[in-house]
Amino acid sequence: MKRTFHLLFFILLMTSCSKTDIDNEHGFYYWRSKLTLTENEQQLLNNSKVPNLYTRFFDVVKENDQFLEVGVISIDKDLSINKKIVPVIFITNETWFNIKPNDIELLADQINERINRIKSNNNLDLANEIQIDSDWTTSTKVDYFKFLQTLKRVSKKNVTCTLRLHQVKDKLQTGIPPVEKMYLMCYATSSPLENQKQNSILDVKTLKSYLKHLDDYPIKLDVALPIYSWGIVTNHVGKKKLINALTAEELLQNKNFRKINDNNFEVLKDDFYFGMYLNKGFNIKVEEIPEKDILESINFINEKLDYKPLFIYYHLDERFTKNYNTLFQ
Repeated sequence: MKRTFHLLFFILLMTSCSKTDIDNEHGFYYWRSKLTLTENEQQLLNNSKVPNLYTRFFDVVKENDQFLEVGVISIDKDLSINKKIVPVIFITNETWFNIKPNDIELLADQINERINRIKSNNNLDLANEIQIDSDWTTSTKVDYFKFLQTLKRVSKKNVTCTLRLHQVKDKLQTGIPPVEKMYLMCYATSSPLENQKQNSILDVKTLKSYLKHLDDYPIKLDVALPIYSWGIVTNHVGKKKLINALTAEELLQNKNFRKINDNNFEVLKDDFYFGMYLNKGFNIKVEEIPEKDILESINFINEKLDYKPLFIYYHLDERFTKNYNTLFQ
C-alpha cells in the first residue's frame, strides 16, 4: 500500500512539473514583408495581453558609405488590430564599421523619418518605442551605443534594443547599451551552417550555459523565444544553405522528398523548391522547436530573474503557432 502511494505521488509530481504553470504575459514579433493577418493570427494577437505587436519595419545596410533601407514593410490597407505597433529596425553590424559622428546623426534622422513616413502613410497607431536589432561587437559598441542615444534624442521616443546570448555571457567585453530596457533573444544558439547534431535555433543546454549569470545583467529584460523553423540544405560536397520557414509537414506532403529519420529528408528529383534549385540526393535537415524546449527555457529564465519578464514569440505566423497549444492557452 505504501509503495503504491509513493508511486502515485511520484507520478503526480512529475505530471505537475511537466505542465509548467506560466503566468508571464506573452506577445509576438511580426517579421514578414507585408503586415497582414489571417483570422487565426488575429485571434491569437487579440488574446495576448501584451499591448504591442513588435513589427519589423525595414533593415539597414551600408553600401559604398551609403545607408540603405531594404525590405521596407507594406501594410494591408484593411488591417485592424487592437495593439500598438513597435517598429523594429534591423541594422547590420557592418553598418558601424568606420562610421563618422556626422553619419551617426544622419542615420538616426533617416530612420526616424522613415518610421514617421510609414506611420502617416498607413495611419498606424505606434507605441512610444523604437526597437533596434543589431548584433554589435566589442569593436563596434562605442559607435552603436552613441547611435542609440542619438536616436532617442532625435525621435523623442523610448529606444530599446535586442540582446544576444553571447552579449550576456561576455558583457564585460561587449558592454551594456545605454537603454532602460532590452529584449533577450533566446535563439540562434549556434550556426546552422556548421556540422552539428544539436538544434541550431534553440538548444536548451547551450542556452543555459550562455545564461548562467543572467541574474547579474543590469538592464530590465523581456525575452524573445523562437517558434519558427527552417531547413538546412546540404549538397553533395557538404555545402549548406538555409530555407527559411520550412516545415517537416511541407516535405511530408511532397512526393519528391523521402523522410530519412525524424528531421532529415532526401531530395528525390531535381527541381525548384521553396525558391531554390535542389538536386536529387541533397539532404534537408528541418529544425523545429518542440514545445517542451520552450517551456523548459521559460522555467529556467523565470528562476534566474527576480521579476516576471514578458515573453515575445518570434514570430506571429499560423504555420508555427498551431504547433504550440500550451503556450497560447
